[in-house]
Amino acid sequence: MKEERRIYLGIDIGSYSSKGVCLNHHDSLASFDCLSRGDFKATAEKIKEELLLRSERRESEISWTVATGFGAQLVPYAKEIKTDILCLAKGVASIFPFVRTVVDIGDLYTKIVRIDGRGGIHNFLLSGKCAGGSGRILLVMAKVLQIQVEEIGELSLRSKKRVDFHTGCAVFSESEAISRIAEGEKKEDLLAGLHRALAAQIYSLMERVGIEKEIALVGGGARDVGLVQAFQEVSGYEVVVPPQPHMVAALGAALLARENDSRGQGSK
Repeated sequence: MKEERRIYLGIDIGSYSSKGVCLNHHDSLASFDCLSRGDFKATAEKIKEELLLRSERRESEISWTVATGFGAQLVPYAKEIKTDILCLAKGVASIFPFVRTVVDIGDLYTKIVRIDGRGGIHNFLLSGKCAGGSGRILLVMAKVLQIQVEEIGELSLRSKKRVDFHTGCAVFSESEAISRIAEGEKKEDLLAGLHRALAAQIYSLMERVGIEKEIALVGGGARDVGLVQAFQEVSGYEVVVPPQPHMVAALGAALLARENDSRGQGSK
């Protein structure tokens, strides 16, 4: 196959949402994300079809595919599986080579990764399984408050009187929020308090790894402008957020796929 026609896919199958990126030898050709909905194989196929459609390429032109994420083992066409930590590091380094600490706020876990400018990993740490320390708490609270999760960030910024939560546990936070709503507290004040509590947990995790500037926030949680602001207030650090923070691991996977081909392991 001619070099200019080869393409490389990075597929990130998450527990809540899944993402894909298509690259050629020089550029990003297409990206796509959707809800995972439990059937990871079907989701992986849908992502591949969408990437081919959007890049106007054929399946026979795929040189290499790297899968990552919660459901990576269920991507049937993947030639290789890489850890999400490695893919996050590679993706962030390609966008922000000056970043040294990556905070990935995902659905199941928050990950802190110390990297160098080439995507090499110096150290990393994952949050515990409690949803109170990850983006899952945002989904829980959106359901309680009967709003879309995409509305949370902007709504929280309207808060005039933050409601502080007394627990970091998602279950107890849900119960506490229900009680506070019954007491007449405003949704935006509850969300501001939730952001503050989650930001404090993330910062505590960062301190355990060791903080080195500059800092990037990525993952689905980084799309929440209220959470980003709360993190900056709690930590005292300025952060950078890429235009599509939820796509970073998929981008990193696609970059690793392209590197694989440059080492002569891809299809010819």
